[in-house]
Amino acid sequence: MSCTQDNYEKGEGEYSQMTADFVEAGVGNDKRINYVVTDEGDSLIAYPRFTAKSIETADTVYRAILYYNRVKNDKGQDAADAIGLSLVPTLIPSTLHLPPSTLKTDPVKFESIWLARNKRYVNVSIILKTGQPDTEDARQTITLVADSVQTYTDGRRTLCCKLGHDQGGVPEYYSLQRYFSIPVSRIGADTLRLFISTYEGPIVKV
Repeated sequence: MSCTQDNYEKGEGEYSQMTADFVEAGVGNDKRINYVVTDEGDSLIAYPRFTAKSIETADTVYRAILYYNRVKNDKGQDAADAIGLSLVPTLIPSTLHLPPSTLKTDPVKFESIWLARNKRYVNVSIILKTGQPDTEDARQTITLVADSVQTYTDGRRTLCCKLGHDQGGVPEYYSLQRYFSIPVSRIGADTLRLFISTYEGPIVKV
């Protein structure tokens, strides 16, 4: 998603050193991003401040992937000169209030899972199959369902979750990479065990 910037021409010459990071992006009351905190733990001023069409709420923090050049602002502070922004959904483990058999687990292609260096998020990359649906009502949905909690004799706890996926009538013609993040603060256990249904069969990632 392209960014809009005030009175600034983007230069993307041979000296441009673009970086892509998962970030928390702090948005001000004018829906413009003031700062970002990367998964590496770096705090960067947005220079210049910017927005994107996907930014709809003021005075909040968005989870996103930011494409940027790392620069210094006019005060010599570390800053991010934004090139593009893509929002990343955050999934909160929820309890299924219906029989387990009702949970849709249509297959996905698993790519990777990792704990952010600042230990605030578990990030997951999957590949979805997609295509042009025949009806406007067709849409895919992803959910994260807390299945059970295992407690060990030493007091450690493991939250067991299932990745729910409903293909929702969307054709499976093309591959589309998608990321989502799970806030560690909402896991409520020492370990996360994630069950995923893939085209190659069920897998478990811890």
